[in-house]
Amino acid sequence: QLVESGGGLVQPGGSLRLSCAASRNIFSVFDMGWYRQAPGRERELVAEISSGGRTNYADSVQGRFTISKDNAKNTVFLQMNSLKFEDTAVYFCRANHAVVATLDYWGQGTQVTVSS
Repeated sequence: QLVESGGGLVQPGGSLRLSCAASRNIFSVFDMGWYRQAPGRERELVAEISSGGRTNYADSVQGRFTISKDNAKNTVFLQMNSLKFEDTAVYFCRANHAVVATLDYWGQGTQVTVSS
């Protein structure tokens, strides 16, 4: 089970930190990712961190967002800085097994709204 938190309303240029808590220790075998979906648009990858700790970012958030994980707390974070209007979306956490593709889990999502 994945539970996201930390979404909310923020002004342009502001910051938010999203959290995704896993119900058990999975980070050693699962790749973790943050995705987002804006109204009328397809879900897209924002950032991901592999079981080995390698990170990857969408071009649109590179340099502004940082993904990290705390193995002891079974939690993945997405630090979002310099937020823009176009970052408004529902943000989802995903855990997919590094080897077994069918082991693929999603959280329920958390709303991020960037507005003045």
